[in-house]
Amino acid sequence: MTPQDAAARTADLCRLAPVVPVLVIDDAGRAADLARALVAGGLPVLEVTLRTPAALDAIRAMAEVPGGAVGAGTLLSPEDVRAAKAAGATFGVSPGATDALLDACEAEDLPLLPGAATATEAMRLLDRGYATQKFFPAEASGGVPALRAIGAPIPQVRFCPTGGVSLSNARDYLALDNTLCVGGSWVAPKDKVAAGDWAGIEALAREAAALSA
Repeated sequence: MTPQDAAARTADLCRLAPVVPVLVIDDAGRAADLARALVAGGLPVLEVTLRTPAALDAIRAMAEVPGGAVGAGTLLSPEDVRAAKAAGATFGVSPGATDALLDACEAEDLPLLPGAATATEAMRLLDRGYATQKFFPAEASGGVPALRAIGAPIPQVRFCPTGGVSLSNARDYLALDNTLCVGGSWVAPKDKVAAGDWAGIEALAREAAALSA
């Protein structure tokens, strides 16, 4: 997979809904139900972060849910890429980007949403062919004003900002010309997941899906 192909694929995914749920899953046994609730609420693109021992099993379970596109977040190494692809991930997300990580994703045909926080990082990724990027950590990196400023001289890049994005500020990001969607964890709060409150999570997903870019 070329970087250009990856950028086109991740852009298509980002356009499916205004919010990509960023999921930290401790119990893979709840993953399929969680995915069904989010997809039913209008959020079909799901990012499962590789931050827990249950993450890969959760990806396997979610990959079986109709209508969803499940990706692996927090990819840090080629080993992460291979494990995510084997588990059924259809795309990857990283907090930053290294040549080794980009090489691995291209070799494994895994579309990657690579992270950038500065103009230089965005330019380096664009030079390689990645015109769709993750702006991370969004709020800590200056938030909406910073992303707007980056967009002025680098209009070729479209972003999915994550990190500190919530229902209260998501619309501000989505109003930017260089934002395709946002990533956030608020649509799947841990207490609702633990309680199996799938109706409550579906309601949060519907609220998020109603946000307009």
